[in-house]
Amino acid sequence: MNALRFDNALLRDLPGDPVTAPGVRQVHGAVWSDVAPTPVAAPRLLAHSAEMAARLGFSEADVASPAFAEVFGGNALLPGMQPFATNYGGHQFGHWAGQLGDGRAISLGEVVNAAGERWELQLKGAGPTPYSRTADGRAVLRSSIREFLCSEAMHHLGVPTTRALSLVATGEPVVRDMFYDGRARPEPGAIVCRVAPSFIRFGHFELPASRGDVALLRRLVDFCIRRDFPHLSGDGEALYGAWFAEVCARTAVMVAHWQRVGFVHGVMNTDNLSILGLTIDYGPYGWIDDYDPDWTPNTTDANGRRYRFGWQPKVAYWNLTRLAHALSPLFDGVDALNAGLTRYMDAYAAADLDATARKLGLGEAGEADVELMRELQQLLHAAEVDMTLWFRALAEVDPDAPSLAPLAHAFYDDAKRDAHAASFEAWLAQYAARVRADAMEPAARRARMHAANPRYVLRNYLAQQAIDRAEQGDASGVTELLDVMRRPYDDQPGREAFAQRRPDWARTKAGCSMLSCSS
Repeated sequence: MNALRFDNALLRDLPGDPVTAPGVRQVHGAVWSDVAPTPVAAPRLLAHSAEMAARLGFSEADVASPAFAEVFGGNALLPGMQPFATNYGGHQFGHWAGQLGDGRAISLGEVVNAAGERWELQLKGAGPTPYSRTADGRAVLRSSIREFLCSEAMHHLGVPTTRALSLVATGEPVVRDMFYDGRARPEPGAIVCRVAPSFIRFGHFELPASRGDVALLRRLVDFCIRRDFPHLSGDGEALYGAWFAEVCARTAVMVAHWQRVGFVHGVMNTDNLSILGLTIDYGPYGWIDDYDPDWTPNTTDANGRRYRFGWQPKVAYWNLTRLAHALSPLFDGVDALNAGLTRYMDAYAAADLDATARKLGLGEAGEADVELMRELQQLLHAAEVDMTLWFRALAEVDPDAPSLAPLAHAFYDDAKRDAHAASFEAWLAQYAARVRADAMEPAARRARMHAANPRYVLRNYLAQQAIDRAEQGDASGVTELLDVMRRPYDDQPGREAFAQRRPDWARTKAGCSMLSCSS
């Protein structure tokens, strides 16, 4: 492990907090603060991503060693590590929240691996920082399992995302009020090491802009382009405009993937949007079971439903407008920023059209196919149909004799299925005619659909079952679920239980339906 090569560019190139004493504070004129992880009583590795460990240069012997749990439980540092927390603000649920920052995330440093890739290692739940406000900087096991699993599951689904290296139990309790209802209780604590080329968020740029610190804003933008977007060339406004346009395009592609697989982020604040277009901060997220564009997994958002599934594309656009406003002091006019926002709309429309073609098994899609998909989504919502099961089984429909039979298992309510059967039969007839008119061979069409429509997704109830076992001391459910999610598009004989409808008992069970930000 001591052979890891660190190049901590953010600390080297951007100004740090001159105050090094512990304590919560407002930090001005600085992007980061020195902060050390708080040691824990008994760090123990519960799970790790073998792929991510190998990519970083860890051997299996490294991972199995007690030293690995010590480092990624926050009790020790490797040579070259310089732990820090970063300073940012954000709009939360549509309102400016001021300084936020890494309240319980502590980065250990930036590793450059053998392939020349840069990976920042960040511990989530490793103790307080200057940005912790009134919190303790810790995380509970349930939320840590969810972040660890979803980071890797999303990667294997082909969704742009931060990654996860390890899940370490701390051996210490953490007191949390899960639903903010006055019933706080101690829960097992844990730490996730999450990994990304950069953890810079929209909010990093919003904070200096809100304070009128244009010099720091410009310095941060220049650094971000130089380190994270080295392929961009030029200077001045032209370079800044090209960079913003790429941020917009990457964000569009990310959200289009969310919609394709049925993922709901749950808390799309501007401080939770990555400048690299990576899914970041797996808090009260959820997966669509029965198709419902108005569903949000976040109890905090239960009334306004700002972050509902169907609104994610427009919320991403709203967040980009906040970023554009923050960047506006670097531009003489608004043309380049407006061009970037237009790039978002165009990129999202293109990505969504491509997803429509692939999910329906078409060579390419046009406006009529978009309408066909819209009609289907309305039916799925009205009849309470499982999104993942429907689209996976759609590949089994015979275009020469379309029938609802291969899709019957996707319905949650038999009465609703019967009430809408005629509408579904009519839709299938229209769909079959469209498939017959397409030039794609049947085998190629089926393979195309299977590559876009996963058989396995990280349904909330599956994660909760793994959490329940882990809280009783059995972490094997986490590793088994991680292994299933490594091949989400493949049929895995013997693992059919991971590809079923949400059971009735999970409809209202805590952790299986709605979740809170408490973690």
